Amino acid sequence: MIGPQGLQVDNVVAQHLHPLATHLNDGVAHNLGAGVDAHDNLGQVGEDAGKNGHYSQNYAKTPDTPPPRKPRHPWRRPAVVAGKLLVTALTLWLLYRSVVADAETAGAWRGLLSSARRGPVLLALALVPVNWGVEAWKWWRLAQYLEPVSFGRSFRAVLVGLTLGFVTPNRVGDYAGRILEMKNRRPEALGAIFLGRYCQLLITILGGSVGLLYFAAREFGADYPATIVGLGLTAVLGNALALLPLYRNRVLLAAATQWRPLHRLRRYVAAMPDYPPRVLSGVLALSGLRYAVFSAQFGLLLLAYGTTPPAGPAAAAIAGTMLFKSLVPSLNALTDVGARELSATYLFGLLGVPALPVLSASLSLWVLNIALPSAAGLGFVLQLNVFRKRRKKGQSTPPV
Repeated sequence: MIGPQGLQVDNVVAQHLHPLATHLNDGVAHNLGAGVDAHDNLGQVGEDAGKNGHYSQNYAKTPDTPPPRKPRHPWRRPAVVAGKLLVTALTLWLLYRSVVADAETAGAWRGLLSSARRGPVLLALALVPVNWGVEAWKWWRLAQYLEPVSFGRSFRAVLVGLTLGFVTPNRVGDYAGRILEMKNRRPEALGAIFLGRYCQLLITILGGSVGLLYFAAREFGADYPATIVGLGLTAVLGNALALLPLYRNRVLLAAATQWRPLHRLRRYVAAMPDYPPRVLSGVLALSGLRYAVFSAQFGLLLLAYGTTPPAGPAAAAIAGTMLFKSLVPSLNALTDVGARELSATYLFGLLGVPALPVLSASLSLWVLNIALPSAAGLGFVLQLNVFRKRRKKGQSTPPV
């Protein structure tokens, strides 16, 4: 039988155990599965407690709402808008300076439009979208190995690159324009752009070497036949070696990127070895087609200005002109005109063609293929998405 002293001892023990229960109430409540009732029996004592002197606990979890994130770079959007406006203003100023304010170009166009031979001019003008359409086809085939892309977006990327290249040294803006039009794999696009430009350079070197070899044989073949043969063999060997980096780029890139200064470029050229030879050959064939379209435009403009040299020598002079233009670095699109003018007037001068029609045709060709498409690309530059954020599913990112 338990006496009063036993009850008193029990009360003392309970009073000493009560703080311990205060610290263990959470575990006991959850382990026993008793919920709020178990917690009420072992809870803490508070001022606003109930009759039994215990708190009632609420275990319902409220979702945490993080504070709104501030933009990391609030200056980016104004900077991008200012950059687009600057490119637009600079492009328009260069176009006005080179086409309207320049007396030679303006005079050439006035004479061309007022002449009776408007048929060749209209035909050359009709070949402008063909020229850049073939270039867009090349880029479409290369960009498909990086991400899904439509031909329309590829054409837009070419025009954006043409506009940005119009105002940048050595036309490096062409790289930026095509990279910015990519949605995901922008760094890897650098290698694809390099492949496209290298294929075009190979065709230019091949055609230019044949054209210059023709002039060398014409001027010195009778006196130095062995030299001409040696130059021909050198041209064949040089063109064959130039094809090697295109089809064997994996080994060359692996060796080149081992050099420490080029080590950081591995990410940008990592996609180049993934292109099969069939695709590279197709891009090379499209480069040859674009080369033929450009040469046809030059010949049509020469015809419009009243110059009719023989087709073979004229093709050799055009090929040599394009080779010189490709090898000479330029500050912007305006300096390309100077290199083309100098080489064209010299090579056609060897054929007995007057300098004025050649100069006028060269300037007109530049206006058709560079100036007008650059002006057309300004609308796409203003709509360009410069920064693309990673977004969750169902979340859209506004263009910048």
